[in-house]
Amino acid sequence: MMKKMSIPTSKTSLVLFLCQIISALDVPLDSKLLEELSQPPTITQQSPKDYIVDPRENIVIQCEAKGKPPPSFSWTRNGTHFDIDKDAQVTMKPNSGTLVINIMNGGKAEAYEGVYQCTARNERGAAISNNIVIRPSRSPLWTKEKLEPNHVREGDSLVLHCRPPVGLPPPIIFWMDNAFQRLPQSERVSQGLNGDLYFSNVQPEDTREDYICYARFNHTQTIQQKQPISVKVFSMDSLNDTIAANLSDTDIYGAKPVTERQPVLLTPTGSTSTKVELRGNVLLLECIAAGLPTPVIRWIKEGGELPANRTFFENFKKTLKIIDVSEADSGNYKCIARNTLGSVHHVISVTVKAAPYWITAPRNLVLSPGEDGTLICRANGNPKPSISWLANGVPIAIAPEDPSRKVDGDTIIFSHVQERSSAVYQCNASNEYGYLLANAFVNVLAEPPRILTPANKLYQVIADSPALLDCAYFGSPKPEIEWFKGVKGSILRGNEYVFHDNGTLEIPVAQKNSAGTYTCVARNELGKIQNEVQLEIKDPTMIIKQPEYKVIQRYGQVSFECIIKHDSTLLPTVTWLKDNDELPDDERFLVGKDNLTIMNVTDKDDGTYTCIVNTTLDSVSASAVLTVVAAPPTPAIIYARPNPPFDLELTGQLERSIELSWIPGDENNSPITNFVIEYEDALHEPGVWHYQTEVPGTQTTVQLKLSPYVNYSFRVIAVNKIGRSQPSEPSEQYLTKSASPDENPANVQGIGSEPDNLVITWEPLKGFQSNGPGLQYKVSWRQKDVDDEWTSVIVANVSKYIVSGTPTFVPYEIKVQALNDLGYAPEPSEVIGHSGEDLPMVAPGNVQVHVINSTLAKVHWDPVPLKTVRGHLQGYKVYYWKVQSLSRRSRRHVEKKILTFRGNKTFGMLPGLEPYSSYMLNVRVVNGKGEGPASPDKVFKTPEGVPGSPSFLKITNPTLDSLTLEWGSPTHPNGILTSYTLKFQPINNTHELGPLVEIRIPANESSLILKNLNYSTRYKFYFNAQTSVGSGSQITEEAVTIMDEAGILRPAVGAGKGYSEILFATSPVMHTVRPTFYKVQPLYPRIRNVTTAAAETYANISWEYEGPDHANFYVEYGVAGSKEDWKKEIVNGSRSFFVLKGLTPGTAYKVRVGAEGLSGFRSSEDVFETGPAMASRQVDIATQGWFIGLMCAVALLILILLIVCFIRRNKGGKYPVKEKEDAHADPEIQPMKEDDGTFGEYRLFSFVSSAPF
Repeated sequence: MMKKMSIPTSKTSLVLFLCQIISALDVPLDSKLLEELSQPPTITQQSPKDYIVDPRENIVIQCEAKGKPPPSFSWTRNGTHFDIDKDAQVTMKPNSGTLVINIMNGGKAEAYEGVYQCTARNERGAAISNNIVIRPSRSPLWTKEKLEPNHVREGDSLVLHCRPPVGLPPPIIFWMDNAFQRLPQSERVSQGLNGDLYFSNVQPEDTREDYICYARFNHTQTIQQKQPISVKVFSMDSLNDTIAANLSDTDIYGAKPVTERQPVLLTPTGSTSTKVELRGNVLLLECIAAGLPTPVIRWIKEGGELPANRTFFENFKKTLKIIDVSEADSGNYKCIARNTLGSVHHVISVTVKAAPYWITAPRNLVLSPGEDGTLICRANGNPKPSISWLANGVPIAIAPEDPSRKVDGDTIIFSHVQERSSAVYQCNASNEYGYLLANAFVNVLAEPPRILTPANKLYQVIADSPALLDCAYFGSPKPEIEWFKGVKGSILRGNEYVFHDNGTLEIPVAQKNSAGTYTCVARNELGKIQNEVQLEIKDPTMIIKQPEYKVIQRYGQVSFECIIKHDSTLLPTVTWLKDNDELPDDERFLVGKDNLTIMNVTDKDDGTYTCIVNTTLDSVSASAVLTVVAAPPTPAIIYARPNPPFDLELTGQLERSIELSWIPGDENNSPITNFVIEYEDALHEPGVWHYQTEVPGTQTTVQLKLSPYVNYSFRVIAVNKIGRSQPSEPSEQYLTKSASPDENPANVQGIGSEPDNLVITWEPLKGFQSNGPGLQYKVSWRQKDVDDEWTSVIVANVSKYIVSGTPTFVPYEIKVQALNDLGYAPEPSEVIGHSGEDLPMVAPGNVQVHVINSTLAKVHWDPVPLKTVRGHLQGYKVYYWKVQSLSRRSRRHVEKKILTFRGNKTFGMLPGLEPYSSYMLNVRVVNGKGEGPASPDKVFKTPEGVPGSPSFLKITNPTLDSLTLEWGSPTHPNGILTSYTLKFQPINNTHELGPLVEIRIPANESSLILKNLNYSTRYKFYFNAQTSVGSGSQITEEAVTIMDEAGILRPAVGAGKGYSEILFATSPVMHTVRPTFYKVQPLYPRIRNVTTAAAETYANISWEYEGPDHANFYVEYGVAGSKEDWKKEIVNGSRSFFVLKGLTPGTAYKVRVGAEGLSGFRSSEDVFETGPAMASRQVDIATQGWFIGLMCAVALLILILLIVCFIRRNKGGKYPVKEKEDAHADPEIQPMKEDDGTFGEYRLFSFVSSAPF
């Protein structure tokens, strides 16, 4: 007999369900058929019932409909016909009912307020839209009012009223300050649902003059601002001071201290109130209380629990939010405000009403003449809605009569319909809270059968596979479908065929003899039609020679075969893969017709090779493993991976354990080292094998631990030194019983992402850890250190839950417990988390700056109270910047610098300051959310320091006996310049330095003329500036007086002496230098700036001395790092330089300088290294004649060169500058040579200084 069933299939996309008694009209239809069938109108798109429009833009009222023939459209406005042709501002879109009202070109939106309804009509009926109420949005200005300042005593409550203008739609309210920053809110200060700002108790920090309420009208994208409200909070201390100033000592005065108060509700008032909400809406209940300390709000439902998963707390638990409310949510909700002094409560009686909602909406009917049908319209609501019917937009009571139609309350019954019975019916369900309107058409069609499947369609399937032959059809009445095989075959019946309701014939197992021509016949009382399709059966594609497992020696050659057999009419393609990826792009891989050859095999060729054969109808594959091994010694012994174990057996089955045994396979010349046991969980992860355990290679049984609710099967893999065997065949399956979870989620954390939430996260259990079906999690939390009950929700198998409406940064106790259909896991441990951080509220106070020196300062501050940090305290940031230099009195671009001090530190050092400058700084506290407000800017100044080097030193106008020096003041004076110091000394022909002359120059000078110098003499100059703190770094220059071309005689030079004696004559200019300088006795003697200039076997030591005159110095030295005693050399006189002789080349020495008669008075140590010794070549040729002659010739040549140099020198010749610069550095490093006796005489010199113009 025929077997009928309905299964989903991709072949039924063109099947037409119009032939059913009740059908959905949006089922896809054949395009040609759609052009021929009549259909009543159906509204497909319309504007919302309550349509608020922007008065600045054109109004578009949508109305789209479909039908055959295409419907025409008309509109009513406020219940009467709306003639759009008479209004130039109104147009209707082509082939549409959508109205466009032109507001942007002169129209006024207010003129088009009203109730609009669209009608779509064709010859088969009329469909109507909802009543669309058009209202332009409004954003009125705030009414002007005089706002008096609010004077409040510390600790009292306060309400700042917003009273926004009435807009359409209502505005969104928020409070900000003059800087457009949102005012911080907390448990103590928060905004109510009506927009007012409530203070449970005021604090001194609430004093401000810019509490501003803003109303944002989203529809017009405008924001209106209320006048700023001023709040002045009087603390008890300030009140007492005020009273004390106005009363005598004998009066009794003094305000009472801030007293704590038990909670009082600010809103709602009284002990009870009522609230009506509609089904499906969001229920918002609010309680805001005054009191000191700030009360905490808690919500309960009398006689029941708050609905899980739909309850949220907002505004620091002052607002209870329940989403998607239903009638079951009606009842009494109690809010309790509590502090340490007591509590107060308020009961809100909630009633949930309901606008109409559908139970059964009417559905379109497609009927054949003479058939019966029904339209059912059932709706519910609170109160119960009334049902009324319309036919083609007209109340059915006054619509044209139809004898086939009978109205029975919410049902219309049709009997023996005719084509004239086609119409569109409207069902209206309404109560005091709204209405529902639904269109449903009755379409009476008389159509002969049609077959939509193309004629002679060819189907090809592989033998032994199912074959599906389509016969998509349509007709009214519904045709009967019959299938025949062959042109004159009999009707198909029997269990070998399956006949689907959509006309498809299924052959579950198609054989070779199933091929041929099949005929589909569709017939009803209006006619018959048939269609033929062809079925071809193809041979399956097979791999008759599969690739085999290969072990190949390195650098050998290997081939894998893949010989296939396929249907001769199908064209196969063969693809080779390595490790499920494409073959390497390497010429060593050769793909033949039925094989793969790899030449010159390397270790990287080791892997799995797969042959895949594809045709248009089927696909097959086979794989083999290639193992590459090193070449064995002769004679070759073939080592291979072991063969897989076999005969796996399960015994000793228990709930949590089982015993597995097996027989090992051949070890292939390499002993088995261990067995790896893997398992598959066919219940949770079928086809995925997991590691279970491993045992030594001598063991063939193992006791395995099991988990509940797992469908186990096991396999064993043998391992030797070559590698792993193929897995064994799987064992039989063993399903363990379900149980409650053994463990809870790990890594439970609670970290807020916003100031008013707590994000609870955890690592969910893996599939087999669930121990049973229905894995869920019970998430519980409560505020720490508060007498609160646990709040719990049960969530699905997720890893996160967000708790909203929490106070800012408070600790919570959190626990997450796993459960399934069989019960709960053990009680979880609690962890501590914190709700979200917010920016710190206050700035550090009592900021003090202690200037340590000219470049370093220390800043102190008082720590902020931890409760005002509102987050994890990360530290403090000090912002500081230079305002101006005190020496230049000029401001510059402010570049702020930031120093961060981690942790709860109360001080920090500010390095790198510029001397003699004015700075400003402020301090801010930092938490995980960001920085708090800055402390008031603190001004501090750095003292003077030593100046920088002069910006330049230029020597010009050389004459026979004078030089002109010009200089620039230091770029960084670091204070007020007091003077300049000029030092200079001559340099003789052997690059030695003469006596050093020092001159002090007033700070207001910028040039100087030195006179009475030696002609044709090089001088080295050292120049620096001074402040009251000391001398700055110096710059150096060298210059030469010009040669006496007139034959002026030089002063006599003694034998072996490089210089003549300097005769000083005080220039009159020196007596006019201002200001006068006085030598100041240092507070204590010291030797500083010990410097060395080392050569190969000697070193020049120089230093600076401050202290009593006529000190006798000595120099101590020794090898660096040595424990030997210091060697001591006495310095002649009170000179500040000395030459150490007889040093070892290439050796590091330590040196220090001391003063005789001053116990323990020495300089710090300095380290220097002598130059390396020059290598010499020793040749015993000194007694040979040719060598003596050569040396005489060289000596003669050197003598001639010296005479020439001497002549050129007297004529003004120059010597290389670089050699002289290398020979003489700082004057305090280069002393006079003691061997050469005294210097020669110098002529009298004088200098002239000039101030800058």
